[in-house]
Amino acid sequence: MLPDIKGMCPFVEDSFSRFPSQSNIYGLCQAGEQELLAATLKGKVVCFRYQDLQKKIRPVAREIQFTYIPVDAEIVSIDAFNKSAPKRGMVVGITFIKDSGDKATPFLNIYCDYEPGSEFNLESIAQSCLNLELQFTPFQLYHTEVHCGDGSSETVFLLSGHDQRIHLYKENASLHQFEEQPVERLFPELQELPSNVLWLNVLSIDQNRRLTAFGCQNGSVGLSLVNQKGPEILQNWRVQHDSPISTVLLFPLKQQHQSPDTNSENGCCLQVSGWLVCCLFCTMCLVECKINVCVFRDVEQYGLSRQLCLAESDQCDAVLCALVVDLDFDGQHELLLGTYGQDLLCYKFHQPTGAFEDKLQLLWRRSFKSPLLSLIYLDLDGDGLRELAVLTLKGLHILQHSLKTTADLVLHRLSTLVSRLPISSKDQSIKNQDGEEGSISISNEQRTAETGH
Repeated sequence: MLPDIKGMCPFVEDSFSRFPSQSNIYGLCQAGEQELLAATLKGKVVCFRYQDLQKKIRPVAREIQFTYIPVDAEIVSIDAFNKSAPKRGMVVGITFIKDSGDKATPFLNIYCDYEPGSEFNLESIAQSCLNLELQFTPFQLYHTEVHCGDGSSETVFLLSGHDQRIHLYKENASLHQFEEQPVERLFPELQELPSNVLWLNVLSIDQNRRLTAFGCQNGSVGLSLVNQKGPEILQNWRVQHDSPISTVLLFPLKQQHQSPDTNSENGCCLQVSGWLVCCLFCTMCLVECKINVCVFRDVEQYGLSRQLCLAESDQCDAVLCALVVDLDFDGQHELLLGTYGQDLLCYKFHQPTGAFEDKLQLLWRRSFKSPLLSLIYLDLDGDGLRELAVLTLKGLHILQHSLKTTADLVLHRLSTLVSRLPISSKDQSIKNQDGEEGSISISNEQRTAETGH
């Protein structure tokens, strides 16, 4: 068992939505800016969002009736994205298996409404379906943006299957539908795979290069550095583990702000130390449980040669999902891991004094009542603070940051800014700060009265 680390989790639970049947690791996705879609194995898709009901912001979970999904279908995976500009509209993909008695038939349904005014309306989108029968059992449905030769971008679906292949689905704008195309045209690194891919992740470094990582059923992990113009594989790396890979996650360790005269449109770029998190299903060797989580650093330069195994990760049950986010607003990422053993673990990247390399330290853990399957971090209620959505085997938990802790952090940073101002500016700034502090206190009281926390 992991040591019990108490009092450090920055979240409080705001709501829990119980599902009519179980979900799986592919069963949660973001739909738009403030909505989630969660799929259950028994053919149900639930939309979760916050709504203004009787002048109070309340969580609402309701079923969306997507067409051409039989009542006896088993949903395997779900994903959604907004089309790359200048195109408009939301696209939702759902894979499922229909049991016809004699045989089980897999399908991919892609939903997209082309009528002006309905491109982002989930109810309308759910009625506009392209139904594709598959010749393989589907696994993860994943979307990513690709850079086209003319300088534009387009978002496509990538679907892994039990046929040891990745299938590419791209929109044919002239026909208003999606079509399967050879994956090697845009993703040559996804040919000749060593096994069935259970998880895929793509990180665009810039318009010229990307990193692609995948984890396989046979324990193989693949990583590729690709020049997107062409496209052309610059380098491939492989490493073999003893158990299936449940999650791979590429991420930059920090965001580095650039000067305004750089070519970055949003004024910042990714400082790609190019870390890769690799989560394994737990395997037993005699009486010892092997390492669950490996982290590879500086993968753009060193590939998979610089491996770091997380402290005490071998003492927890199988890790099924991972997320890298800045939870304490200090500009440094934390690593969240969700386990089959019902624990949410938080690791912090830090560099010990005198040490050359960053380390990962276990900060806290939080226990749930069922296994954790998926994690998403987004602002659901529009208050400027993101919520942590935790999909478990039984339903969806929404965790919120403590408002008091966040307000204290804002006041501390305001005080720090004031202390750095010239003396002539401090009197007016202190008055402004006092007014802001009063506003924050009033806001917190109102929020507490409205939401109960």
